Amino acid sequence: MLSHLNPPQREAAKYLDGPLLVLAGAGSGKTRVITHKIAYLVQECGYSAANIAAITFTNKAAREMQERVGKLLPGKGAKGLTVTTFHSLGLRILRQEAAHIGYKPKFSILDAADSLHILSEILKTTDKALIRATQTRISLWKNALLSPDGAWHVCEDEMEQRTAQVYRAYQDTLRAYQAVDFDDLIRLTVDLLETNREVLERWRNKLRYLLIDEYQDTNVCQYRLIKAISGVSGAFTAVGDDDQAIYGWRGASADNMKVLGEDFPRLHVIKLEQNYRSMVRILRLANSLIANNTKLFDKRLWSDLGTGDPIAVLAARDDEHEAETVVMRLLAHKFEYRGSFADYAILYRGNHQARIFEQYLRNEKIPYQLSGGTSFFERTEIKDIVAYLRLIANEDDDPAFIRALTTPKKGIGAQTLEKLGLYAAQRHLSLFAAAFEAGMETQLGAKQYEALMIFCNYINALQSRAEGEPAGQILQDLLQAIAYEGYLFDSEDAKPAQTKWNNVLEFVGWLTRKGAEEEKNILELTQTIALLNILENREDTETDAVRLSTLHAAKGLEYPHVFLVGIEEGILPHRECIENDQVEEERRLMYVGITRAQRSLTLSHCKKRKRGREWQVCEASRFIEEMEQDDLRYAGREIPAEENKLTGTARLANLKAMLKK
Repeated sequence: MLSHLNPPQREAAKYLDGPLLVLAGAGSGKTRVITHKIAYLVQECGYSAANIAAITFTNKAAREMQERVGKLLPGKGAKGLTVTTFHSLGLRILRQEAAHIGYKPKFSILDAADSLHILSEILKTTDKALIRATQTRISLWKNALLSPDGAWHVCEDEMEQRTAQVYRAYQDTLRAYQAVDFDDLIRLTVDLLETNREVLERWRNKLRYLLIDEYQDTNVCQYRLIKAISGVSGAFTAVGDDDQAIYGWRGASADNMKVLGEDFPRLHVIKLEQNYRSMVRILRLANSLIANNTKLFDKRLWSDLGTGDPIAVLAARDDEHEAETVVMRLLAHKFEYRGSFADYAILYRGNHQARIFEQYLRNEKIPYQLSGGTSFFERTEIKDIVAYLRLIANEDDDPAFIRALTTPKKGIGAQTLEKLGLYAAQRHLSLFAAAFEAGMETQLGAKQYEALMIFCNYINALQSRAEGEPAGQILQDLLQAIAYEGYLFDSEDAKPAQTKWNNVLEFVGWLTRKGAEEEKNILELTQTIALLNILENREDTETDAVRLSTLHAAKGLEYPHVFLVGIEEGILPHRECIENDQVEEERRLMYVGITRAQRSLTLSHCKKRKRGREWQVCEASRFIEEMEQDDLRYAGREIPAEENKLTGTARLANLKAMLKK
């Protein structure tokens, strides 16, 4: 089973004498190690698949891993195997153990928009920057396993103290709603496992061996979850690469590599350094760059795929010239090598850099796909309308109830919702059902109760129409009844309000047509929306299009030919990271970008850029100077005659081969 693994991969798959850290360099086959180790545990070591958990960070990675294990363990061999994200594992534990944390099993999960809405109510402001900053601070506290009390004790100034008070009010509100947010799925799970021995033993007995993917991206909370379940014996394999730790800004702790060795003195480390993705020059460049970082573990990637072409460095006059040059080079390269558009990726530090490249790609009629943008279904205005549809389909959907009840506002504030939430929790009811309880009327003022009943009765009326009337008619009536267009223009400037209203009209028009064409009612259409959202976000590998992506969104992916653009001081490394002494993480981000390339790599930077109405001189990134210069070819620099002759001969041979075809 393990015969086609290389020696370090085989050692990692077979090692079971204690905790194991696999340092898996970019393109070194880490998923192959994890999936083969699962198969080895089941087929050779007597483990039941039901007692093994593989934990990763994205649903996409979990699906891919599940499919690959299924091929290695056909039939019922993989039955009961847990392949999941950290958050899904936390949700699974909390649902089963809800009574131990004072929640009902069907507690609600609030998304980021729901959380922002609650924080807006607590802060009594519509200042989006303040609300988001507060949300980010609370999220970081939660990821560091700090309760509201714990956060208060680490505050460094008065502003943080105010945020800690908001954190306390926010958690009180969530508990009243019988709701958790995304970060709570892990924080509450860790708190439960560390304080309840009975629950801990139950889950240790259930999950006897853990395999953790992308270990370098774990935060304090996620590490404590691994540590709790695996126990002192350390029945786990953690697979990661400290050179690809690029998520410190969202709470990931690069120190978790170091902590692992301290908490588990018997930790065994295996390095995977053979790269199966990139040409030698690309790896030499990556190795020489990352050598400038302080290192816990030394590692050098190598490959037997051949030397490859020198790496081009383009110095453009400005951002328009950069986009034009990159697009023209891409077209010329595709023509010369008879490639596909899908072979090419343009990677950048920030989403704002994409616009000019999109413009030039459109000008040349080149198809492209944009990664890291906002899904249509994730837009706030679409989620507002979907909340009503979810509630019509299932009145026990508490997050949908809260969102629909408060967007637009209906004369019902946070205090009314808290009373309703407490009443519902005490009687183990949904918020919607609790509203109709006789005792609820005595809890609220007459005006608030009347507003609540008007809303709930309206939802009941829509439910009674849902199966028999066309979806389009119900949707039009809904928009009119809640006066959503007016709400948008009251809460936004005219231009963004019009954009959002157009999106709503597009969404409603699409559902109306789909309902008529497929003869589906509003309930059936609502059930398909979540699936459609998943499909929209899925990588469409069959589309022949250039990929535009942020470096963060490109992690884990690979492309034959990569253009890394905007490699300038202030962009990469980012200005804020320079000021906050986070250049090492930016260097790792550059390293991730370089190691996405399989066969060719081009770097570009501008000599000047427009900031507002003024031109500013730009300086090439320090990272270019830090790399192996022998492998770089600067546009405009003189190339030695012998090398130029060899390059020209190779190009001529390619062109002749094309003509023969």
